[in-house]
Amino acid sequence: MQSSLAAINHPHRRAILRLVWDAELSSRAIASNFDVTWQAVSHNLRVLKEAGLVSERREGTRRLYRADRVGLGPLEEVLTAMWRQDLENLDDVIARD
Repeated sequence: MQSSLAAINHPHRRAILRLVWDAELSSRAIASNFDVTWQAVSHNLRVLKEAGLVSERREGTRRLYRADRVGLGPLEEVLTAMWRQDLENLDDVIARD
C-alpha cells in the first residue's frame, strides 16, 4: 500500500495512469504527452509497475502499458474508506448546524 501511495504522489504518474486507464500505450506514446525526457517517463513507468499499478506487455521491441485495475483495488478500498469517513464527518457538521 505504501508503494502505491508513494507512486501516485507524483503528478506525472497520476497523468500516466489516466492515459493508460482505458488504453494500452507504448512508452513512446506516453512520453509524447509530457515535456520531460523519455528517461523520466521510463522511470515513472517503472515506479508504477513496481507498485503494481500498471502492467507491461512486450510486443516485439515495444513495451505496452495499461493500468492494472487489480493492483489498484487495495488503493481504491483505502481511498474510498477515507472519503466515506470525510462524508460522514460532513454529514455530522451539517446536522449540528
